[in-house]
Amino acid sequence: MSPSSEDQGMRLQRSSRDPAALIPRLTEWLATQLPEKADPTLALGSGIDSNGMSAETLTLTLSWREAGESQVAELIARVVPAPGDFPVYETYSLPDQFEVMRIVADAGGVPVPRVRFLEPTGEVLGTPFLLMDRVQGQVPPDVMPYTFGDNWLFDATPEQQRRVQESTIETMAALHAIPNAATTFAFLDAAQAGASVLERNLNRARAWYEFAARDIGPSPLAERILRWLGDNVPQSHETVLSWGDARLGNCMYRDFAPVAVLDWEMATIGPRELDVAWMVFGHRVFHAIAQNFGLPGMPDFMREQDVRASYAAHSGVELADLTWYTMFAALNYSVVFLRAGGRQIHFGEMERPDDIEVLLHHRALVEELLTELGA
Repeated sequence: MSPSSEDQGMRLQRSSRDPAALIPRLTEWLATQLPEKADPTLALGSGIDSNGMSAETLTLTLSWREAGESQVAELIARVVPAPGDFPVYETYSLPDQFEVMRIVADAGGVPVPRVRFLEPTGEVLGTPFLLMDRVQGQVPPDVMPYTFGDNWLFDATPEQQRRVQESTIETMAALHAIPNAATTFAFLDAAQAGASVLERNLNRARAWYEFAARDIGPSPLAERILRWLGDNVPQSHETVLSWGDARLGNCMYRDFAPVAVLDWEMATIGPRELDVAWMVFGHRVFHAIAQNFGLPGMPDFMREQDVRASYAAHSGVELADLTWYTMFAALNYSVVFLRAGGRQIHFGEMERPDDIEVLLHHRALVEELLTELGA
């Protein structure tokens, strides 16, 4: 049997707020957004515990009246964490997330949930939130990682797993094909200094690491990655819309194909290799964690050579070398692990370790990669 999340200290508390206490305020606000005399009511569903850590996620059923008819919508609320709840990101821009999802939906070709409402001020619930349609489907779990077994993806046939891989890469290629990304999504360009869009993305990641290090302490491993990245920035390639956090766990599937691309907090513009390398590296991390627990993992899934070939077939583009982009993903995973571990310490779910890099679940993998690079 796979290790449980409780056994391995991986259950992640996301908030100190009581979700049920948010419902009256949210219902009152919705009455101001819906047509007059809509008389909305909200029912709170179960939380989402197997994926994601960046925002509070609530499942809701909204009922109201419009044009004399009863209406019902199944919704997801994404709520920015309270500052005292050890948020993953230093800043959250829900208006950017709302807008990128709206534009992607309008462009067609990439399945994204319909976004319905945005409250950017924090005056209603204490922090900003958005409401979007809930899509029915399955998500490869993060906690415990899908590579541990006992889930729909691990237990699928090789043919079904191949369909997941191929359809996910096809969806990513469609995302990158949205035209005029540099101008259409200019609002996603990192605000940090840099001569190229890639340098600006690197400097944003550096700032995110420095934010994490202020709370949890420095990571020599992350700083080694940063030095290597800074010394080896490739010349920028074609600029596309980058999903940012391009992981299987941020996709919802039905019949082994994506029906919703989720979690746009890290969306940016940059080379297409950012997303492809992130997808491949994310699976390598989960496979390595499974092996650390003596589990077989999924060694034949999302291999770089297969993903490259699939991406070229769907996009007509041969990717550049992925080494730099792989290390960029490794840096960002380091920050995610530091913030996730810091949150567990904050909520009393684990003791602060003497060696903070124990929190880096991909530590051995990254050290191996850095050694190969002579860094």
